Amino acid sequence: MTQHHPADRIVVLTGAGISRESGLETFRDADGLWSRHNIADVCTPEGFRRDPMLVDRFYNGRRAELAGVQPNAAHLALAELERAAHDGRWNGELLIVTQNIDDLHERAGSHNVLHMHGELRRVRCTSCGATPEWLGDCLPDTPCPACHRPTLRPDVVWFGEVPLHMDRIETALAGCDRFVTIGTSGTVYPAAGFVAQVRDHAETVDINLDPPQVPTLFDRTLIGPATRMVPQWVIELLGA
Repeated sequence: MTQHHPADRIVVLTGAGISRESGLETFRDADGLWSRHNIADVCTPEGFRRDPMLVDRFYNGRRAELAGVQPNAAHLALAELERAAHDGRWNGELLIVTQNIDDLHERAGSHNVLHMHGELRRVRCTSCGATPEWLGDCLPDTPCPACHRPTLRPDVVWFGEVPLHMDRIETALAGCDRFVTIGTSGTVYPAAGFVAQVRDHAETVDINLDPPQVPTLFDRTLIGPATRMVPQWVIELLGA
């Protein structure tokens, strides 16, 4: 018996550019978070060991910021594409791999989302490994809800740590028909290498605010704000 495969298996990689249009501060912009915080202090395991209070306060601030932002038209368009597959309006399958630690994809209605750099609205216990959802503040003496030890840390992948879900991501990349990046700088590995992995078997599209600075490996580049370009791309896909 032949297995039924969706005709169009798409992996979408999203980066900071898609969240910026919701008003979230990004790390790499000229006036972004890195201009006011030292990466080594707040985004490394060593920084956390040195000053857990500083790191916890930094992420408490990021978490609080999420309450004031909403998913934008780009997030909503991707959720609509997933819904179209679910409703039988599109013979495809969508996996969102995001480098973002916000929950805007989920709040827009997407379910098939992998956070390769972790999630702001979770914490991780270094004693028992629990990763409970976490909406408020977390401090060095906050007990883990599972084992009650005060050994919680942000569930975020720091510099020098291995991204999450890589096995599932690699499998999806190997089997995809299209690979689309949205609002990502293409400078952070391993994600920056994904396009080279899929070139021989998938159509590749880059949706970005700015034209590429260097020759690109992508088949198509769509230049403009994600809030305009992603809905256009989804309409084109559903219309086809």
